[in-house]
Amino acid sequence: MKLSDFSYELPSSQIAQEPLAERAASRLLILERATGAIRHGVFSEIAELVAPKDVLVLNTSRVIPARLRGKREAGNGKREAPAELLLVREIPGGDWLALGHPGGKLKPGRRVIVGDDATVEIVEVLGGGLRRVRFVGSLDARATLEKYGEVPLPPYIRRPPSREDRDRYQTVYAIRDGSVAAPTAGLHFTPELLSLVQARGTALARIDLHVGPGTFKPVEQDELDRHVMHPEAYEILRDSAHTINERRSRGGRVWAVGTTTVRTLETAATPDGIVHPQSGETNLFIYPPYTFHAVDAVITNFHLPGSTLLMLVCAFGGYASVMHAYHEAVRLGYRFYSYGDAMVIA
Repeated sequence: MKLSDFSYELPSSQIAQEPLAERAASRLLILERATGAIRHGVFSEIAELVAPKDVLVLNTSRVIPARLRGKREAGNGKREAPAELLLVREIPGGDWLALGHPGGKLKPGRRVIVGDDATVEIVEVLGGGLRRVRFVGSLDARATLEKYGEVPLPPYIRRPPSREDRDRYQTVYAIRDGSVAAPTAGLHFTPELLSLVQARGTALARIDLHVGPGTFKPVEQDELDRHVMHPEAYEILRDSAHTINERRSRGGRVWAVGTTTVRTLETAATPDGIVHPQSGETNLFIYPPYTFHAVDAVITNFHLPGSTLLMLVCAFGGYASVMHAYHEAVRLGYRFYSYGDAMVIA
């Protein structure tokens, strides 16, 4: 398949700019994987869709305030034009990987002054738009993010981040800092809804994939096999792997909340579907055709045309069925992308 196969028309009015007041009040498009049949509901119905014998797998990575805005430092120590850094992750030795804008100006040795007590130096220019940066002001990286960092809302949300975004662009079960974008399928869950799911007998399993450029990097080649994903760090603990394998061995289904969870489970699974506890980095790129080993149902949002996330969803639900479902969602006025409505493929 080609990149051009994953295109669809979306009115800008359907790109959600604000979250709903109630997380679980989002609309829910339910796609039957085997037949392509579609029905519509509300996200709170998830508690009835997931069976008591199943397991719901959550990505508990927490979004950090990863966007830093500042000024480029001139050679004479004066401040120049605006500059922006999006921190991706810390690397051994205390430096960080970051994306920078404007890229052509952020060369090794240049500094970005974020505040009187916070300065970031460009150490090395790497591939794929990444840079190795070092915090050289009086504040270290985490203190700088806490004081000056912004919630890294995606560019299709055409407004500055608000105080509300610190909470709403975060799942209620987020634990471990590390993501620069939210695993957005999980934004619809509330503590009450998760408690209801568990009360019905469904198990919860928690994994981590720290969302980075690998998830949102645009595909630029029409031939999909030429696209390379940035690696992203993940971890599956022993207890979670045991819960997933035990439930599936007894006939339960594995429900992956979000494409990041799907990629993590598929990275760690053997062809017989056994998920092994492990940690590392994954650059797994899933697109049609792909044989899934560890996932039986997916809860997801509606994704950008031509994105790796849409390609993964098409691989899971069937290309024709998923694209038809997207056209139906557009026709019926669903809200799209991070703060938008949800979709289940089961």
